Amino acid sequence: MIRETEAEAPANLHAVLQLCAAGRLRCGETTRRPSAATVTAVTSALAEGDFYDGEAIAAYAWPLLLQTGGLAELTAGKLRLTTRGHTALGRPPAETIKDLWRRWISGGLIDEFSRVEAIKGQRGKNVLTAEKPRRQKVATALTRCCEPGEWLTVDDLFAQMRAERLDPVIARSSRALWKLYLVDPEYGSLGYAGYADWPILEGRYTLAVLFEYAATLGLIDVTYVRPDGARRDYHRNWGSGALSRLSRYDGLKAIRLTTLGAYATGRTRTYKAPAAPAEHLLKVLPNFDIVVTGTLPPVDRLTLTAYAKQTSDHVWTLSARSLRDALGTGRSLDHLRTFLHDRCGHPLPGTVATLLTDVDHKARQVRDRGLVHLIEAADPATAVLIANDRKAGALCQLLGDRHLWVAPENEEAFRKAAKTLGYIL
Repeated sequence: MIRETEAEAPANLHAVLQLCAAGRLRCGETTRRPSAATVTAVTSALAEGDFYDGEAIAAYAWPLLLQTGGLAELTAGKLRLTTRGHTALGRPPAETIKDLWRRWISGGLIDEFSRVEAIKGQRGKNVLTAEKPRRQKVATALTRCCEPGEWLTVDDLFAQMRAERLDPVIARSSRALWKLYLVDPEYGSLGYAGYADWPILEGRYTLAVLFEYAATLGLIDVTYVRPDGARRDYHRNWGSGALSRLSRYDGLKAIRLTTLGAYATGRTRTYKAPAAPAEHLLKVLPNFDIVVTGTLPPVDRLTLTAYAKQTSDHVWTLSARSLRDALGTGRSLDHLRTFLHDRCGHPLPGTVATLLTDVDHKARQVRDRGLVHLIEAADPATAVLIANDRKAGALCQLLGDRHLWVAPENEEAFRKAAKTLGYIL
């Protein structure tokens, strides 16, 4: 199978952000890893599905990437978009993807090697090396060993990494190797000579980073087969007969650095997204109905559902209430206008344009200024005296006749200024 990821990664990013905005992504509060229901939801939203049926790779990576990139934060087990996440919905995807890769390399949430579950003993004390230097070695190899647009087999990549000493060393020491094992901690220990060859530890780690994160972000195209029986490099190990594969990434055969990958890794300074063919899949009617006239991608269905109510199989209906609900979750009506413009091929009816303008204008009339401390004075004269003081007045604002409000960050300074005037809070 050959998967060209550059075109689908931006759409997948947008789809996962939409799922997050809708409150459909959950992760463990301690592990921060996605739940099974979240993996299922993400899989169904991916433009071309995951790399394998029933084997989470991209669907597992996206919720972790959102958290690492500061696009989402975990609250009571549910992922919610941050301000940066809302901004990413209207930002060029390539910029966000570049930032996600950089942030993952410098501080990914999990040790990718933990996803190679067949190798046991990883949780032992002083067994594994730090993740960050390992990731940096793989990222450097992606930049140094791969030419944009040219296929490179993973075995050739392994050889180049070893030749250039780009080894993402897994075990802290030769003693730590004895604590890692297959099947049985004694007979299957990787401490035996030849049992921990480069492809088994460093190679599997490299495959995990490339397949689960670089390919998910559209940095590399991949050629791959089913993982079972794809690699035989561990078959001399004791207990290997019980394992049809060493990892879910064993099927990765070759990679090709994309134009997006060259930009995200710093090989090029600019990036121009490939022109997408215009598909006019929607028709917006004066009665506020949006009719789907073709096969709508999953990400577009998510966008429509965010702003409008689905009233039949092929019709969504806009209303002031549905638009207010979207604004209440941090979405922008400018994004909806662009979305409809790109997919309709005709100007918006006057009734729809007026509805969008009216709802947007009214929504902007109020603003959340955050929490404040409310100070009550005994009489209006005291409140005015404090509000007009050179020091205290700069730290508060008069509210009505007898009240003042103070921002939390100014509370301590205001208390000192009020005390100088003789007023003790």
